[in-house]
This record gives sequence, C-alpha cells and structure tokens, in this order.
Amino acid sequence: MGDPDTLAQLSLLSRDEADQTFAEPWQAQAFAVVVEFIESGRLTQEEWSQRLSAELKAAEGRGEYDTGERYYAHWLAALERLAVDRDITAWNELAAEREETRMNDHHRRNEQLKSP
Repeated sequence: MGDPDTLAQLSLLSRDEADQTFAEPWQAQAFAVVVEFIESGRLTQEEWSQRLSAELKAAEGRGEYDTGERYYAHWLAALERLAVDRDITAWNELAAEREETRMNDHHRRNEQLKSP
C-alpha cells in the first residue's frame, strides 16, 4: 500500500480510543482495496469521496449516526456498491463471500480458543 500522498488525501480515518485506525483485519483490507483502486486509476479520490459521503448520508437518513464505531461498515458498504456498479462482482457473490468469511472466522476463533 503505497503512495503517502494518496493516503493523506483519503477522507479522515476513524480511530479508536487507543488511536488505532483498524479494529479488525477486514477494515484494513477494505481500506487497502480502495487505495489500490485509486492508485491504479480505476477510481479517483473525488469519486471515492462522493461514494463514501453518499453512504454516510444514507446511513444517517436511516437513523444510523456514525460515532466512529461503524465507520468501516459504511466504508465497506460504499466499496460493495462501487464493485457492483462497476460490474466487478454481483450482490449474490458478495453475500456468498460474507458467509464464507463469517464461517472461516468462526472456525479460526474456535482454534484460537483451543491454543495453549
């Protein structure tokens, strides 16, 4: 994940009380996909800002005011809409991927609990 200028131009990133940007690995992955899209020229910074802003406004319209806790959920929702709109994937493929990730995460957590 490269160009510091690209990273500096991205919308303000949410941080938790420990000043961590990412609370979960999937958040960093979603962030990296957006950076890659921008760096590769498949998406401009302005397009991303508009997508994310629209998603945040839609969530607010549903009464989901962002306190920072759901920032990356909104980030991911904007990225998913972008991917579907650009025919990179389809909604049913995203749903299948979510389920597979959820199942794998469940198994990973069970294995971690068994570890000494």
